Amino acid sequence: MTKEEIIKTTNEFLVEEIEVEQDNIAEDSRLKDDLGIDSLDFVDIAVIVERKFGFKIKAEEMMSVQTLGEFYNYIDSKIN
Repeated sequence: MTKEEIIKTTNEFLVEEIEVEQDNIAEDSRLKDDLGIDSLDFVDIAVIVERKFGFKIKAEEMMSVQTLGEFYNYIDSKIN
């Protein structure tokens, strides 16, 4: 899967399933502060990522992920 496909898939599920505003999505958007993703959303995101990308998110690895761009890179590093 290319980086562009990862970005497209991630953005789609954030808008459709997590209900993030499309206008707020940018690589430098902070997951918690700018996108309003809370701990319950992270549980949903973990399930969606496993379904769409085929791996389980490790909480300790996600601790350092602050922005959407870092999240794209995290997914990319796990599947490619």
